Formats: sequence, structure tokens, C-alpha cells
Amino acid sequence: MNRSIIVTGASKGIGFAAATLLSAGGWSVIGLARTAPADFPGTFIEVDLADAAATQAVADELGRRPDVLGIVNNAGAGRGDVFGKVDPAAMFDLIAFNLRPALQLTQAILPSMQAARFGRVVNVTSLVTRGLPFRTSYAASKAALESLARTIAIEQAAFGITANSVAPGPTETELFRANNPEGSAGEARYLAQIPMGRFGAPMEIASAIAFLASDGAGFMTGQTLFVDGGASLG
Repeated sequence: MNRSIIVTGASKGIGFAAATLLSAGGWSVIGLARTAPADFPGTFIEVDLADAAATQAVADELGRRPDVLGIVNNAGAGRGDVFGKVDPAAMFDLIAFNLRPALQLTQAILPSMQAARFGRVVNVTSLVTRGLPFRTSYAASKAALESLARTIAIEQAAFGITANSVAPGPTETELFRANNPEGSAGEARYLAQIPMGRFGAPMEIASAIAFLASDGAGFMTGQTLFVDGGASLG
């Protein structure tokens, strides 16, 4: 059977790079995001993942396909906030956006993965789950994704389904550069945290994602793989 894999947030950055490598590795890729990019390496479905009903409609459609046996939960939004000044409503809105689509879509394809006795779930989280200042809401949402992967891993291992997380450090995506231009104080602050002294490239993060989605990673589950130039070492 042809194996298809969903990649959320696939229009650019890490998601687009992951889609490219997964396609090269033999997966049929289904990209999800608000706007389709040019020359996407697979099928693209335009959907606003912030819209719970629209996301559920896509999830229901993909859940009816027996070939959809993997998902990369990459879509997400970030926010800088200090714990003492966090607005609870804004925090839970961010957690919902970063967690709900992953829940809806992964639940939808679970029966197909169970029937095939094979599945791959990869959640893209972040270095911030190790503890960094000014990331209260974002870190909480990404930690929830890591916990979700571990729960899926232990519940679904008997079906041949693996669930892991990739936690990138600062990565040179379009969004990162828009917020941290070359020569800025933000750039210097991030670089100071990275022993390798440089930012990651989207393809370097995508390589870890593609590995966890491969047959070669079949005995690895419930793990978080940090791809961060050594930043998580302390």
C-alpha cells in the first residue's frame, strides 16, 4: 500500500523542508496550511488550522483514507510572555492553537494506522520545553505536545505505531528572521545560547523528522530528539 503522511504548517520553513525530505524518502505527502506554496512536493489542502470546524472537516476526510499512516504536527504559533504578566485567556488560546489540530488530525488517522499495524507520529516541539525565560505560554503548549507523543507511544506501541517529538533550537526560518534580523539584539541573544554558534537550517530539523518517520526508526518511540546545536546541554 502507498503510504501517505500529513504535514501541518507545510507551506514554508521546517514544514516545507520536512515535506520535501519525506517525499524524497517515499512518502506521499499531504500538506496542510492556509496558503499553498509553489511547487509543493505532494498534495496540498488549504485550511485554517485555527478554525476548529474546518480542521475537523479535513480530519474526517483524511481519516477515511486507509493510506494515511503518518503525521507531522508542525504547525504552531509562538509568543513571548513573562509568567507574572501572562493573560490566561491569551495563554489558553495559544495552547489550543498549538495542540488542538494535532489532537484532531492524529485521532482521525489512528484507526487507519491501527488497521495497517504501522504508523508514524512526529510532533515538532521546541527547545523552550527545557526552560527558557519569556516563553510561558509557548513552552506550556509545546510541553503538552511532547507529553501527547509519549502517551500515544505507550498506548499504541502494540499496533506498530511510533510517536516521537523533534525539539528544534533557534532555526533560520522566514518567521525567525522577520523577528530577529541580522545584527539585531534578538539574534545576538539567541546565538549566545548555542554552543555551535550558529542557527539551525530548516533542512537539518527536517532530517530528524524524516528519520523518525522512516522504517529505520521503528524501535524508537516516546522520545524527544533535540536538534539545537547543543543549546539544550545547558
